[in-house]
Amino acid sequence: MKRVHVSLLASLFVLALAAIVNAVVFSEIPAPPAIGTRIEDFTLTDVDGKDHSLNALKGKNGSVLIFVSVQCPVSNAYNERMEKLAQDYKARGIAVIGINSNVTEPADAVKSHAASNKLSFSVLKDPGNKIADRLGATKTPETYVLDANNKLVYHGRIDNSKDPSGVNSNELRDALESLLAGKPIEKTTAMAFGCTIKRA
Repeated sequence: MKRVHVSLLASLFVLALAAIVNAVVFSEIPAPPAIGTRIEDFTLTDVDGKDHSLNALKGKNGSVLIFVSVQCPVSNAYNERMEKLAQDYKARGIAVIGINSNVTEPADAVKSHAASNKLSFSVLKDPGNKIADRLGATKTPETYVLDANNKLVYHGRIDNSKDPSGVNSNELRDALESLLAGKPIEKTTAMAFGCTIKRA
């Protein structure tokens, strides 16, 4: 009985320690910019080693930044939806830009993943997770919608369900439709869910 009690205490101690470490790690990540903040231009390298700035890639009517992953099952569940989003809004002046900030996923793996999943939009590597830190991104997939002037107008999830059959709210698409129609975005934030970004 005493051994069980000690074992239980040890387990609780390990769980508490893990929670503290997790809290410390996330407390070091800056909070996301407030809605309405203008996001400064940045330059990242694509999977072929070419540099691209946000201003060079953005659409005439805005951009969607999506933090993506090679290995995350939640991010991968959205591959087809992300590609469909890119195709649907490209002609309407909205550019989709993927950003991979995972230190555990090298550029060659990101390139192979994009090719095998037929992702046509640009996917950039974020060494040292600098852009993820600047935007306060913690999950894959997590999205940021910028208007034509790089002002943040929506931050959060793509929709409400990893399983396409369970989707009953499309916050990202709703935000884009309002942006293109020149109307106020009703829901400017929605909690992102997925895998944690593996920071350096």
